[in-house]
Amino acid sequence: MNYKFQNLDVYKLALDYLDKIYEIVGGLPDSEKFNLSSQIVRAATSIVLNIAEGSTGQSNAEQNRFLGLAVRSYIETVACLDVIRRRKYLSGNLLTEVMKLGHPVFVKLQAFRKALQTPVTGLRSPIS
Repeated sequence: MNYKFQNLDVYKLALDYLDKIYEIVGGLPDSEKFNLSSQIVRAATSIVLNIAEGSTGQSNAEQNRFLGLAVRSYIETVACLDVIRRRKYLSGNLLTEVMKLGHPVFVKLQAFRKALQTPVTGLRSPIS
């Protein structure tokens, strides 16, 4: 049995993004295990969880609120990635890859929020 949120493209993309964040965390030094590693994983997990929680029979306004929390969590991961790059914990392809993977999550979250604010009839949802 699938729940509604499990069929959303934005949810699937957020799961892919979370997988890549876990990959990045595996390359961080042990000294960051309880700080930066924990923070970025919690933020990326929050994206996924807020998409799911917001889809459970909420009003459009309530769902929009949860999607807003997901956007904030995404931005938090971007800041963590900036710290990782700046501290030179990782460089190159993996960081570029995760940023490229994350941006569509951000775009789809914003489109979903906009769709919830605008009554649309007969048009396909931007998030499916």
